[in-house]
Amino acid sequence: MSVAALRRATRDTVSGLPREFWWLWTSTLVNRLGAFVATFMALYLTLDRGYSASYAGLVAALHGLGGVVSSLGAGVMADLFGRRPTMLVAQVSTAVSVAVLGFMVHPVAIAGVAFFVGMSSNASRPAVQAMIADIVPAKDRVRAFSLNYWAINLGFAVSSAGAGFIAEYSYLAGFVGEALMTLFCAVVVFMKVPESRPEKAAARTGAGASGGSDNDDVRLGTVLRDGRFMGVVGLSFVIALIFQQGYVGLPVAMGTDGFSSSDFGTAIAVNGVLIVVLQIPVTRFIQDRDPRRLLIVSSLLAGYGFGLTAFAGSVAVYALTICVWTVAEIVNAPVQNGLVVQLSPAHGRGRYQGMYTLSWAAAALVAPLLSGVVIDHFGAGWLWGMCAVLGTVAALGYRLLMRNLPQPGVTVESGHSSTVAEPAAEQPA
Repeated sequence: MSVAALRRATRDTVSGLPREFWWLWTSTLVNRLGAFVATFMALYLTLDRGYSASYAGLVAALHGLGGVVSSLGAGVMADLFGRRPTMLVAQVSTAVSVAVLGFMVHPVAIAGVAFFVGMSSNASRPAVQAMIADIVPAKDRVRAFSLNYWAINLGFAVSSAGAGFIAEYSYLAGFVGEALMTLFCAVVVFMKVPESRPEKAAARTGAGASGGSDNDDVRLGTVLRDGRFMGVVGLSFVIALIFQQGYVGLPVAMGTDGFSSSDFGTAIAVNGVLIVVLQIPVTRFIQDRDPRRLLIVSSLLAGYGFGLTAFAGSVAVYALTICVWTVAEIVNAPVQNGLVVQLSPAHGRGRYQGMYTLSWAAAALVAPLLSGVVIDHFGAGWLWGMCAVLGTVAALGYRLLMRNLPQPGVTVESGHSSTVAEPAAEQPA
């Protein structure tokens, strides 16, 4: 691709999105620039504190359990009280709890505070995803989710390598830095991001919520009875279980093989850098393609990308395997987010996004326990083989689940509610 073509692709990818989206994008970027705990917790506990891989897995699992607890509650809050208040509460709580975690020394205290960090840090996800769906028209949502994911990894690419070197000297500095960055995110949201719930958006434009009054009384039971959507949630859990190994299984395995935290930081930074470089051109490529095929291919790449880690013995080879599953991330994340929005009623997006977020939070709970036990008792090779099997299972699941899926903009039956992918009242003011 020539430089002119790349510039044209970049301009077409970023143009035409609402101003509110870009402030939300900025908040996401700043948040990921300060990311430290989720990435380096396993190394902090095993290398700096001297705990076993099983204890590191337990703490990471408690961090995930906090996310499980908050996912559905945060989704309900986003629908009842608004996206913006939910994000503000979550971000301020995260800043405080991360700072406190850096000063904890007793193993029970570390585990307890890690639970609260997981609970608060995960609480903003349903609100962010629901807000993107609120303010971005249906035809641009895959592009918007891609750009948001790009912001996550742009920040991650910058922070991971630098944080790895910071960890060589002071893990506490990493905790405090993340707390300050998260607090700044809350300031951006407070100053620049308006509320976007469909009811309030309709009030601003003077239009009725064309999604229909049937959507006003969406309950968690409605979500649970939505068979196709819950199938998506189940497959999302399987995919998330695979991707989580990049942050729980991989650092422990590299540490066991004698690599340092800076080695891991250098290797995992490839993930963020590759997404930063490829996300925009890949977004152009996938925007109008069959989502079922994209999800099947990305599932196989994820599973077998991690499977190849069994053959890694140097930082360069680890980085090469990361390249494989990173391509899966680039494709899977925006396509799956777009699918979730397509299946969600407008006035129930917070709850639907909360249930979707729950799949990732549950994976964050299970993955550390799984990786710690498998590595301690069987070796890392078994873990990577399991990832390959899970990727195959997910690919088969998407092939079956997405047959006869209507295109965006077409009304579909979601359990006991009628889902309209693009109500007129959702257009940004």
